[in-house]
Amino acid sequence: MNKNYPIYKTTFIDDMRSLVEEAAQNYPDSIAISYKNKPSDKEVKKVTFATWRDDVRDLGTALISLRLREESIAIVGENSYGWCCSFFAVMAIGSVTVPVDKELPIEDIDGIITTTGCKAVIFGRTSESKIKELLEKGGLTSAELLISVDDTCGIDKALLGDKKLTSLATLETKGKSLYEGGDNAYYDYKIDVNKLASIVFTSGTTGKGKGVMLSQANICLDMTLGMYNFDITRKTLHVLPPHHTFGSTVNYIGHLAQGCEVYISSGLKHVSDEIREQQPTHLILVPAFLEVMNRKIWTTARKTGKEKLLKGMIKVSDALRKVGIDLRKKLFGSVLAAFGGKLELIICGGAKLDEEIINTFDSLGITILNGYGITECAPLISANRNKYRKPGSVGTPILACRVKIDNPDENGEGEICVKGPNVMLGYYNNPEATAEVFDKEGFFHTGDYGKLDEEGWIYITGRKKNLIILSNGKNVYPEEIEADLQKVEGVSEVVVYAGESRVQKNKDTIVAEIFPDSDFLADKGISDAQRYFEEQVKLINAKMPPYKAVKRVKLRDVEFQKNTSRKITRFNIDKTID
Repeated sequence: MNKNYPIYKTTFIDDMRSLVEEAAQNYPDSIAISYKNKPSDKEVKKVTFATWRDDVRDLGTALISLRLREESIAIVGENSYGWCCSFFAVMAIGSVTVPVDKELPIEDIDGIITTTGCKAVIFGRTSESKIKELLEKGGLTSAELLISVDDTCGIDKALLGDKKLTSLATLETKGKSLYEGGDNAYYDYKIDVNKLASIVFTSGTTGKGKGVMLSQANICLDMTLGMYNFDITRKTLHVLPPHHTFGSTVNYIGHLAQGCEVYISSGLKHVSDEIREQQPTHLILVPAFLEVMNRKIWTTARKTGKEKLLKGMIKVSDALRKVGIDLRKKLFGSVLAAFGGKLELIICGGAKLDEEIINTFDSLGITILNGYGITECAPLISANRNKYRKPGSVGTPILACRVKIDNPDENGEGEICVKGPNVMLGYYNNPEATAEVFDKEGFFHTGDYGKLDEEGWIYITGRKKNLIILSNGKNVYPEEIEADLQKVEGVSEVVVYAGESRVQKNKDTIVAEIFPDSDFLADKGISDAQRYFEEQVKLINAKMPPYKAVKRVKLRDVEFQKNTSRKITRFNIDKTID
């Protein structure tokens, strides 16, 4: 723990085009992107930085020839090499990317594309059916060109009307021919890094999202300044949805600029196998993934009769480390093998992470760096560092990013506000919403509650929209109670909220709704789950102020609905208790 140790070496990113060019110059023959065409394939496609540069340049050149410079272009589909090339090429020619969540209903997809006036839509294999359905219904009115990431596309040309259909491969071939024939339009254009470059619609766990407007300066400076904090390793596995800034900015921009290999996952159900097969040395994850990984470790130990042994070995190992003896790789080799055997580091953000999970992974030999980000801040705000971390904190702000606490209470807790080069331009076509989140000093109000310690470390308490205000005026942060409940064995997922009675108007009944871990209950022979969890909640209630006590435990049969960032969507939970 040395708070004065120097910042790490990083690459200064001017704009997307220079990022691609400099990476190709610095690491021409190193692997930039790796992936499989199909999850069942044995062959892994490996693309060097030089080849990646050529593909991005050729695609950009073709898009310019189609008069798509300085236009809005939607990208909707699964994570793929084509998605990655499209994302960089669109911004490299000075156009605006509109990444769209492929899981959205077709009406929402059409609304985003049409509202932002996208002249072209790049779509992946899994989104083809939705694009086809929109064409059948007369949607995508602003689009003039449809671009399939796959070479083959099953959309009938009769549906296109006056629209044109092509593929990425066709465009790259055309762009290559133009470039080799002397067309230098891709390089001749001067990029204005302060102009609108990307419109990212927030996934929203509390309702409909808004279009966050980011410039290339926002995105590039966020990664330039943020990566000073991390000593990343040479290979990661891209698991997160690419339309979200954590997936696109941190996984792609932050890593490719540093010459790191990014293996593109084939999807959630393949992640465990991919980690073992591809042996990444670090991962970028949200807490939901780590919670699953942690449960799997202990479930496996319990089923093999080694739970007590593992706990004992962790105690012995932790004691040995205090006197300078580190035997984690030898002691926990079988556990680490489930993560490929080479995993050293996990950078986590997006929601609150239980400190016990951080401690467990650290005891096993994997460092977790918990951070804090939000789409409106491109997204990184703060992070713990490789060799300097504080329990319960999401770290210190990245360089040039100022943080203040608005209207703090007697405990120093209030709304976290941010000012810096990473903060968004505003919400698309929504000046009222933009005005609401910026104060007179230019600070962006995040909607998150938290506090700062004397050294400027950030601690998050909860989300403003989730705050429970009791009739006596007391404030209850459900995330704090959820963190305690998540430690209860047998809790797979939990959400705490104020129950809404159809009969009485007051909302002072604090409810804990739990999705149980059925395997744990079965292994322990617990037949009355309701009684078990109520007894566990009583123990937790006894340790907290009476006004924070959970008064009702509600069990559910299916896991909570989540967005593609694996966050529980609270707004659609039925909170009635009568």
